[in-house]
Amino acid sequence: MEFLRVNDLTVYLNGNPILDHLSIDFWKGHIHAIVGPNGAGKSTLAYTIMGLDGYRNIQGDITFKGESLNSLSIDERARRGITLAWQEPARYEGLSVYHFLRASAHDKSGDAIHGILKQVGLNPKDYLQRAVDKSLSGGERKKIELASALAMRPEVILFDEPDSGIDVSTLRKIFDIIQTLKSSGTTVILITHSLDVLKQADHAFLICHGQLVDKGDAGKISRYFEEECMSCNHKNKPDDIIRETA
Repeated sequence: MEFLRVNDLTVYLNGNPILDHLSIDFWKGHIHAIVGPNGAGKSTLAYTIMGLDGYRNIQGDITFKGESLNSLSIDERARRGITLAWQEPARYEGLSVYHFLRASAHDKSGDAIHGILKQVGLNPKDYLQRAVDKSLSGGERKKIELASALAMRPEVILFDEPDSGIDVSTLRKIFDIIQTLKSSGTTVILITHSLDVLKQADHAFLICHGQLVDKGDAGKISRYFEEECMSCNHKNKPDDIIRETA
């Protein structure tokens, strides 16, 4: 059955095509990575799938289980089981961790909320009554956002640069959570510059200037990190650069 599909998608920002007739299929229950250089359109793809403001004026189509998402709001997409974990986790002044997690939880029982916090490595006694605000470190907020994603039991979760601004131990915990999400049937999409993050994926897509350049398993796409650039049809394609600088 068709799951999440991006079909001939073009997105303009400030008059420039950030995504250019991009087509990608995401398979149910797999971990996918989207890699490419800065400005390639990776985050734009995530924001467009989620339907954020400023990313709704598109050409082409995004479908989920055969239904077009184009006309649906962020909330409607979230109700269908699609969520986005931000590169910089949000702060909710005045909202406790308990109420933040309960708001999105599939199972709203106290035991479930306690269990989710423990799963991301946070002691419920220390965190349930804390506010989701600047008193939490970036790593703590990242873990709480992961707890929210687990509690939601999404069908699709997009991670925008999951390794941004965190320490090694927190990153390991995020990798554990990503595998847990996969084992529960969630489709995970990783937007990343990181080879370590790419290695978590079953399948990856390399995009450049809004176009699909290559796809395959993580080992195949890891060549991008080794070679820094791969041949494509862009006017500044690597072969031309090599000849000009040789």
